[in-house]
Amino acid sequence: MSAQPEGPTTARRVAPPGRRHDSLTESGRARSAPRPPSPQAVYRPAFVTSPLAMAVVDRGGLIVGANDAAYALLCGADDGQLVGCAADELLDLASDQRTAEAYGEILRGRRARLSRTRRLKHPSGHSAWLRVTVSPLPDTDAVLLSLSDVTAHRGLQDRLHHLELHDPLTRLPNRALFFERVAAALEAGTYESPDTTGRVGLCLLDLDGFKAVNDSLGHPVGDRLLVAVADRLTHCAEHAQSAAGAPLVARLGGDEFVLLVEDSTGTEQLADLARTVLDALREPFDLSGHQVSVSASIGVVERQVAGIGTTALMQAADTTLYWAKADGKDRWTFFDPERNAHRMTRQTLSSSLRPAVERGEFALEYQPLVEMTDGGLRGVEALVRWRHPQFGLLAPNRFIGLAEEDGSIVQLGRWVLRTACAQARRWQLEHPGVPPVFVSVNVAVRQVWDSDLVADVARILEETELPPELLQLELTESAVMGSAGRPLDALRALSDMGVRIAIDDFGTGYSNLAYLSRLPVSVLKLDGAFVRGFRGDGSAPADPADAMIVEALVQLAHRLGLTVTAECVETAEQAERLRRIGCDTGQGWLYSRPVAADRISGLLAATDQ
Repeated sequence: MSAQPEGPTTARRVAPPGRRHDSLTESGRARSAPRPPSPQAVYRPAFVTSPLAMAVVDRGGLIVGANDAAYALLCGADDGQLVGCAADELLDLASDQRTAEAYGEILRGRRARLSRTRRLKHPSGHSAWLRVTVSPLPDTDAVLLSLSDVTAHRGLQDRLHHLELHDPLTRLPNRALFFERVAAALEAGTYESPDTTGRVGLCLLDLDGFKAVNDSLGHPVGDRLLVAVADRLTHCAEHAQSAAGAPLVARLGGDEFVLLVEDSTGTEQLADLARTVLDALREPFDLSGHQVSVSASIGVVERQVAGIGTTALMQAADTTLYWAKADGKDRWTFFDPERNAHRMTRQTLSSSLRPAVERGEFALEYQPLVEMTDGGLRGVEALVRWRHPQFGLLAPNRFIGLAEEDGSIVQLGRWVLRTACAQARRWQLEHPGVPPVFVSVNVAVRQVWDSDLVADVARILEETELPPELLQLELTESAVMGSAGRPLDALRALSDMGVRIAIDDFGTGYSNLAYLSRLPVSVLKLDGAFVRGFRGDGSAPADPADAMIVEALVQLAHRLGLTVTAECVETAEQAERLRRIGCDTGQGWLYSRPVAADRISGLLAATDQ
């Protein structure tokens, strides 16, 4: 080395407690104490022999001295030169503005310490990670560089980070790394650049029948299947490589995988990838002597990056994967905004059904049931409507199915039954001069199974003081036919109570006529599909087969002591033909659409006069 390190220029001499700074000779003259070695003499050997690589830099940023460890670390076996080199260039301390400014502050004496990790090219050809620490030397115009090789530690960190972000079974990126990449892709795509499309695509898939493989062949075979699937997906991604690179293949967990396409070029690119993946996975797998065949369901999403977040993108992919499975599996399905809007509406309605009953958002309308012979009002069917605060007035077909799915039909059904019975009782009291009209209420089969329908009806009739014969309960044919056990017992108990039982939409379900002889049924309501065949008004020819079927059903019902109601009566021609065949009552737009309770009161008042 051509320069030596400099230590502090002075050192304070401190005497031990109780000692004098000098001693006296026998003659009384003062004798000087031994002069201690200079700080430079003490520090220089420590600097030179230290196993820690060190160098001294002047305030101009040039190296003015370095020990053997620094030469070995930075120059290797080469006879390199460090003295006179700019430390910031040698150790990459000027590559980013923040580090460069901090290093300059230390050289100017305005900062105490700086520490950075840098990757440097070693003269032998390999790269090394160095921890560089820069700190001022006290009482000098120089700073000290301390260098330590952290390559092994950094390698361990990298391996641990890799394990943290990769699936241990398939070696694919895991959920954490996938979401990092998605977030980065969405952020990068928001910047307008001619080099990017600003779009992103996903193929989210899981295996059809994977559980059966695990259950029948065991988890080790299931694990080998997942590894083989990962290999095929990686192969598909490699062959789908574009200018933006190959799609990222990740395992999200279980048998769920995903392919991320950054800078996608459109839906056709994603469709081609999904078709390639399906074809690849349909080929049988040979797993240690086990021939295994599986398929996959794939949800495909391709979107403009602007305006979408990671959560929304994954929700769309999850929804589309669900559609692919619901549509029959072994297929790919594109995200459909309209279909998704319908699903979201269903979810919104389903989640608000129970509170809606408590908030009083439901109302009843009533459609007249008219005597076919004289046109007189004999009864009404109660039809529930939902005055939804967001979607407006909803007909039953928009929410009854949802109510049956989540069980809220029991609560809603009780409200309908109580409201209808109370209204029928009011009509009876307000119009004593006319024959009382009965009210017909639809009952879902789940109300029979999930509640004590007999007790509910008895309690409501008692509360409203409505005579049982003025209540008719309608159940669908598919719900009634084949009834046994609890449902049949409930129907018999209601019939014994005096309540009339009607089979709704008769002729479209099982139509097992043998059950009619043992069920406590009072009324058959013919499905409107038969009645529409009676139109005969020029818009469509009358169907003779419908006439024969209806006539046979009416005759059979009458022989069994049942009355028959024809639904969906829309024309006078239909009404006349149904009357001649023998239908007892009719219901439909010819007579009236469903109306509010006060309109029925008006009809009764007119009859009362």
